[in-house]
Amino acid sequence: MRAHRTSLLTMKESMRRVFAIGLVGLILLEIAQVYFIMPLPGSQRMRSIEAAYFLHSWRWLLRACFAVLLLSGVAAAWRAPSPRRWLVPASLVLLGIVAYMANFELSADHMFLQPTTLLMKPVEQNTVATDRLVVGIDINGDARAYPLQFIGYHHQVRDRVGGQEVLVSFCTVCRTGRVFVPIVDGHVETFRLVGMDHFNAMFEDATTGSWWRQANGEAIVGRRKGQALLELSSVQVTLTQWLALHPRSLVMQGDPLFTKEYEHDYAYERGTSSKELTGTDSSSWQDKSWVVGLTVNKQSKAYDWNRLRRERVVNDVIGGVPVVLVLGDDNQSFFAFERPDEETRFQLRGDSIVAPGRAFALSGRGDSSTLKVVNASQEFWHSWRTFQPGTERY
Repeated sequence: MRAHRTSLLTMKESMRRVFAIGLVGLILLEIAQVYFIMPLPGSQRMRSIEAAYFLHSWRWLLRACFAVLLLSGVAAAWRAPSPRRWLVPASLVLLGIVAYMANFELSADHMFLQPTTLLMKPVEQNTVATDRLVVGIDINGDARAYPLQFIGYHHQVRDRVGGQEVLVSFCTVCRTGRVFVPIVDGHVETFRLVGMDHFNAMFEDATTGSWWRQANGEAIVGRRKGQALLELSSVQVTLTQWLALHPRSLVMQGDPLFTKEYEHDYAYERGTSSKELTGTDSSSWQDKSWVVGLTVNKQSKAYDWNRLRRERVVNDVIGGVPVVLVLGDDNQSFFAFERPDEETRFQLRGDSIVAPGRAFALSGRGDSSTLKVVNASQEFWHSWRTFQPGTERY
């Protein structure tokens, strides 16, 4: 009889352990899913993307397994002597709170929502301050500007420009503005913000659930790993500069539903923010220092922002291609082009770049020819060197 009673007690304790394993497993699973893909202490400095994607892909199976354990042992846990039995409802409440926080309050696509309506207005109806920075694109003569104060919150905006589907993206933690063609395997794809990897925004496609990196448009995990979105030419300039070059441009206006989210001052855009994730280091070649990055013929080079402000014009060669990088008079707008040849060395004169017998507007257009645009990206140095590991320094 005593042996039987001892056996029952041992079984009850075992089932209570099963309950505890299920409970702890569910809590740690929810926490891990957030930790690996959000900017939490240490998470973005480790190679964790494969683990994060595994947990995300198998989350429902893992949840079911831990839930079976929890439910199998909950009765035994509840029969424990007081006050231990009251740990059961308390722990279940804790599990509910963790699950809610992980899947709603700390979920990237719940924290940064997409605009319900994309409002594009002509200059005459524009309400955006013209000294704000924008990502500008011009496709087939259809010019449009997307202010950083809006796309920095939304992270991505979908539009159709010059007959072309586009995805305009911006990551404030990397300071990367990119414009891609959201067509994959011949079909227009839909993306949602899922988190970040090495401080760069990461999107999930709706068709396969693959995760794509915003810095270069490449799928890094999932069935589409290795594929990349086509990047389109774009510039980051002040709205004043953009409208001077494209006076008939449309300008994105804020969605009225997100007025509070848009209430940012100029600190981020001007590099005076002191926030840990988005603040700027005013010195050179530090993690949060600004650089302008160029990639030509698969060769990359970074240009220190402080030096560019001093020199204004840089004539250089990347990947065997002569290039010129120019900083406008506003000290914020920058442009990059291929030079006709190495002997042609440009200088900045007002709103033009000139060389003997040649003159071009900052759009690259000249009287008889047009310079080929080179995509240039102003980024934090930690971002550029992470995603272009073979980059050179100017």
